[in-house]
Amino acid sequence: MQITLKLLFLLGIFITTDSFAQSLQEDFPPKNWFNEDPKTDKVNGVSTDEAYEMLKGKEATTIIVAVIDSGIDIDHEDLHEVIWTNPGEIPGNGIDDDDNGYVDDIHGWNFLGGRDGLNVGPDNYEVTREYRRLKPIYAPKKPSKKADYQYWLEIEKGYQEGLQKAISQRDFYDSLRRTIESANRLMTAYLGVDELSLELLQTVDSPDEKIMLATNLMGNILMMIGDAELDGIIGELEEAANHYDIQVQFGYNLDFDARTIVGDDPGNLEEKGYGNNDVKGIDTDNFHGTHVAGIIAAKRGNGIGIDGIAGNVRIMALRAVPDGDEHDKDVANAIFYAVDNGARIINMSFGKAYSPHKDYVDKAVKYAQAHGVLLVHAAGNSGKNTDVENNFPTKKLGKKKVAQNWLEVGASAWGEGEKLAADFSNYGKNTVDLFAPGVEIYSTAPENEYESAQGTSMASPVTAGVAALVLSYYPHLSATDLKDILMQSTRKFDGLMVVKPGTKDEKVDFADLSVSGGIVNAYEAVKLAASRSIKSK
Repeated sequence: MQITLKLLFLLGIFITTDSFAQSLQEDFPPKNWFNEDPKTDKVNGVSTDEAYEMLKGKEATTIIVAVIDSGIDIDHEDLHEVIWTNPGEIPGNGIDDDDNGYVDDIHGWNFLGGRDGLNVGPDNYEVTREYRRLKPIYAPKKPSKKADYQYWLEIEKGYQEGLQKAISQRDFYDSLRRTIESANRLMTAYLGVDELSLELLQTVDSPDEKIMLATNLMGNILMMIGDAELDGIIGELEEAANHYDIQVQFGYNLDFDARTIVGDDPGNLEEKGYGNNDVKGIDTDNFHGTHVAGIIAAKRGNGIGIDGIAGNVRIMALRAVPDGDEHDKDVANAIFYAVDNGARIINMSFGKAYSPHKDYVDKAVKYAQAHGVLLVHAAGNSGKNTDVENNFPTKKLGKKKVAQNWLEVGASAWGEGEKLAADFSNYGKNTVDLFAPGVEIYSTAPENEYESAQGTSMASPVTAGVAALVLSYYPHLSATDLKDILMQSTRKFDGLMVVKPGTKDEKVDFADLSVSGGIVNAYEAVKLAASRSIKSK
């Protein structure tokens, strides 16, 4: 669900929460701010044009970047030229021409599809799947192993709290929408007009308490959003209520199982060939994946839409993220697919609180590491410290090992000062590697549209785009070298105290929110890669 700043302004009339602090800024960034330069443009972008200026005259190699996400509109006007095409597959012949286990995988694969062409849209959350699995075992009696019982209690609590929150949020947004619609009907009838204006409302003086309450409510709303935006706000409130209603109906519904659409064997983790080749995800919401793909590689210099960060890439579309939580099986098999079919970088803008088959995901991560593939992952949007709270998948391999080919990315904002770290972003001095632009990011949307969105889901592809840019000009770099270059070249903010994500006004040194202590920068990364390349000759 994309909540606009105008809706956040509106909600600020009714409630005050920490999460609105950053969004209620007076200034709005340029649409392409994530590409811009801190010195020249006075925003904390990644200096994309400055990087290309330094690379003028140097040859580039095309890099395949896999995007594991909700699906991608591969026909989008700003993406269709940069979509990967499998050179070993003949379209539409129903044969696995390249013998990779996937039939007609022309532009990637859809792990959430059925052989009949249907696709998973909404799905359970992992906590729901675990609650359904464990309840018959642990609810009747306390198990013999204390660790098992503690895990069950955690799952039970997480499920119940999540369900109640979804119900509460759904009812809140629906009630707010109905309140505004009722006040609007009352005041248009009272004033005898089709549409309200702030000027008209300011003339109202009635002894009727209901009239004055409605007047004040609608006056405050129109003062915030303008006379012409009321229908849009009501629509957004309805969308928000529907968003949480989907959580209730599907995400937390113990009787719902979307996996019947796929028709695979859930217990066979290494199963190949399940799913279908519909990487768009027809009749499902593919906004997220389309937006992510545009940040990385929307066609540069074509005069339409936006410029993605990397100009010499092909996007491999891997659909594995439903409206709910992704399955460990799908995440791992998407990584295996990407590695086996030539991806050098994999973007993963998703996450969840539980991972019952983490061992299999770890196996895929190790496979990518052995084949020199960089994994870029969004840190999550809960304003939490992932040094102490999990956001799966993670770079932790067992109790002591850490994947060396993994970049964990937090989200930063465009302005300077105490609001540099996005208030929603997860952080971690040991677990989050760096930050990248992730607030109000304008990118591609389905059906040749363009929209703004925010989250570490946007910061991750910014980082993947920078990595692809560097790798396309220095293709000899290993995944670990590439990671090191991006880490070492981050822009630092010596001693800058920022509002700690997830808090109202607690201050922390920005450097303490990640391993590198900085924000990814394409120009600095290219400069460092060039310097190392010269030294290695």
